[in-house]
Amino acid sequence: MAEIVLGMASSHAPQLEMPPENWRTYGDRGRTQAVHWFEGKTYSFGELAELRAGEHFEKECTDEKFQTRWDACQSAIAHLEQTLAAVKPDVCIILGDDQKESFDDENMPALSIYYGDTVNDIPSLNGARGSLSDPEVARRPAGQLTHPADAALGEYLIETFIENEFDVARSSKLPAGRDGDGSIGHAFYYVYRRLMNNVVTPSVPVLVNTYYPPNTPTASRCYRFGQTIRKAIEEWDSDKRVAVFASGGLSHTVIEEELDHRIIDGLKHDDVTKLTDYPDVRFRAGTSEIKNWIALAGAMSGGGLALNMVDYVPCYRTEAGNGCAMGFAEWV
Repeated sequence: MAEIVLGMASSHAPQLEMPPENWRTYGDRGRTQAVHWFEGKTYSFGELAELRAGEHFEKECTDEKFQTRWDACQSAIAHLEQTLAAVKPDVCIILGDDQKESFDDENMPALSIYYGDTVNDIPSLNGARGSLSDPEVARRPAGQLTHPADAALGEYLIETFIENEFDVARSSKLPAGRDGDGSIGHAFYYVYRRLMNNVVTPSVPVLVNTYYPPNTPTASRCYRFGQTIRKAIEEWDSDKRVAVFASGGLSHTVIEEELDHRIIDGLKHDDVTKLTDYPDVRFRAGTSEIKNWIALAGAMSGGGLALNMVDYVPCYRTEAGNGCAMGFAEWV
């Protein structure tokens, strides 16, 4: 029978391809952003800066700290890439959120499994954040790449989830999407580019709507979804070795270190309460991507693989606490 041989989670935020000398400029965009989610409530930039003034995040926004955190993130990504190359799974399942790149408000499934034969990565000419990003660091391809997918595994997962009362959506061909080209979103091409260096293991993308209420799956549902992934793989009549990825997170675009550390502790001890016992409003904006990690934790639960929290790097970019808390983890 098939087995899960690797679990892997990584942030995918733009700062990971943005040299640290550009972080301050990127942070300035937050000053004009209308809404900032923090601890389940919304604030203007001025309100947030006043609320968190006592935490003195201006001390976290120095050139030296930007460089140190950039270096730590690049080291962690390299570590994950090396682990993946060493394990060499036959196929992978990628849990990622679609930020209206494929689906939109006309049709936004809570959970959707892609089961086409191939998947397209069509890079934007200007990259994730234009000239602020470094295309070489991002490993942005010069043109369209078509990667192998595992349609048979995708269809099997759809059938298994339906049998286990998860009403998943399905797509054998991605919608034209925001750019009109039917390409996969950044949660997935980050894995293809940064962790696989554009030499892609056949994959099944699982698009999780973490971002857009009202049909965002709860943290506990995500955990159960991950448990069903494990069940499906263990019952799959195949000798393939499977890796499961979670793309995104941790807290952003306002960093909440207390929440992150509670989640990390839950991962370390498979503590379902610490992973899931929150009102759903705590998971909004970028922080919602933590749900992909929670689903991965469900898939890893009871499987015998050990968690190695490679690094946690809170990458601040404004005095209000804006930024992305980068997380990198592996179950090996």
